[in-house]
Amino acid sequence: MSRTLTRDDLRRIMAILAEAAQVEILPRFRNLPLQAVRGKSSPRDLVTDADEGAERMISARLAKLFPGAVLIGEEATTRNPALLNMLVDADLAFLIDPIDGTRNYVAGLPLFGMMVAACHKGDVMAGIIYDPINRDAAMALRGEGAWFEHENGSQEVMRVAQPVPPEDMDGFIATGSLPEPLRHKVNGNLAQLASMAYLRCAAHEYRMAAAGHVHLLFYNKLMPWDHAAGWLLHREAGGYSAHFDGSPYKPTHRSGGLLYAPDAGSWHAAHRLLFGSDEPLLDHPGAAA
Repeated sequence: MSRTLTRDDLRRIMAILAEAAQVEILPRFRNLPLQAVRGKSSPRDLVTDADEGAERMISARLAKLFPGAVLIGEEATTRNPALLNMLVDADLAFLIDPIDGTRNYVAGLPLFGMMVAACHKGDVMAGIIYDPINRDAAMALRGEGAWFEHENGSQEVMRVAQPVPPEDMDGFIATGSLPEPLRHKVNGNLAQLASMAYLRCAAHEYRMAAAGHVHLLFYNKLMPWDHAAGWLLHREAGGYSAHFDGSPYKPTHRSGGLLYAPDAGSWHAAHRLLFGSDEPLLDHPGAAA
């Protein structure tokens, strides 16, 4: 099947996320028994009963709303990694992150989000990042801009920050998965920025960057459900992004890093500051899916 998503479609998806939050996520928040939390690839990579329950509900509702769509959830892909191979050929596929910021959720910190991206043949066409605590969403449609959608239906246009010199830039920067010696080099250059932080929640980092509250985003670990919706949100809010080697992002790419800035000039300035060069730094990710 192939269809173009509309703003009304995104509102319906927002309602699905809100329902999953009310049924599966919020009742368990600060109420998780020990056996409801498990490690996946590492002790820091957590999954909970809330993640799994929310993903099942979201997937079931999306399947009913969009018959024939391919559903690629983070937790389902843990069990069946081959699901990712369906992304590049699907007329309509949904990437689902039921709880982004699971470590914050487990710790009782109200800083987590829910993300869904709609893709056509591996290209991101729509994205939504929902905040279960404030019950609002950041939304984007390819070619139609990015906006906040509040629970009462009111909207606000999203725009990235105005460009500033590199020494005045701030942002959210995650260097933990960089290979050495690149990690040491980048960490040593961070002091040249105005400030940097890391929320352990890409959902809120993307929302803040697309709304103009920070200048830079920096990621190395690239799973599609973590970045596809936020990438489109930032782009439609007027921002510029690319892999560390300057090549464009696609959700089929699993490597190559991502750097976000308000515009191309800011991107190159930040790149020079962080890496000390405009030369390619990591292999081009290619069409890895």
